[in-house]
Amino acid sequence: MKLYGYWRSSATYRVRIAMEVKGLEFAYEPVNLLKGEQRSADFLKRNPQGLVPALETKEGCVLTQSIAIIEYLEERYPETPLLPADAERRAKARAVAATIACEAQPFMNLRIQTYLKEEREFDAAAMKDWLNRWSGGAMNSVESLISNEKGPFCLGDRPTIADAFLVPQVYGALRFGIDLSNATRIRAVYDHCAGLDAFRRAHPESQPDAVRP
Repeated sequence: MKLYGYWRSSATYRVRIAMEVKGLEFAYEPVNLLKGEQRSADFLKRNPQGLVPALETKEGCVLTQSIAIIEYLEERYPETPLLPADAERRAKARAVAATIACEAQPFMNLRIQTYLKEEREFDAAAMKDWLNRWSGGAMNSVESLISNEKGPFCLGDRPTIADAFLVPQVYGALRFGIDLSNATRIRAVYDHCAGLDAFRRAHPESQPDAVRP
């Protein structure tokens, strides 16, 4: 399999976590979002949306959208599941993932940030307020969803799709200065995952296209 992505893309980061936790072998093909490579003719053939990630399967099919890709991996490679065994827990794991993917991460997206800075003339203070209101507010909802859970991961003693979405979101929140001071359960899960090999391998700074100071 070949994964097309960008080192700081949280959507790509999610898929890397899922693949690493499942122990799947894949090649990583960097797509530099800052240089606009996602809008190149070659890449648009893979993903007409001009977004990362895109996953080329062993059979040559190209899949897009991180949720769809991870659901595919779950169905195609079920040996190390990323969804809990019972239906209610699966629904909760998906709810955490959806809250992050639909309500927290989009406001941190490069396209949105570029628009706000260049066309709406947001300064640093306005951008921080924007992110705390929308992305931070969604993370508060995630904190409520998992606050009564036990175990080191979002939903117990093993990683699920919820953790694959949570960890990249926290990484981005810390980068952009979003207030997580009340998200004690989220931070505990994030800190635990940070010490695991699969999550370390998936980390943005472990990627070949990472830009280091």
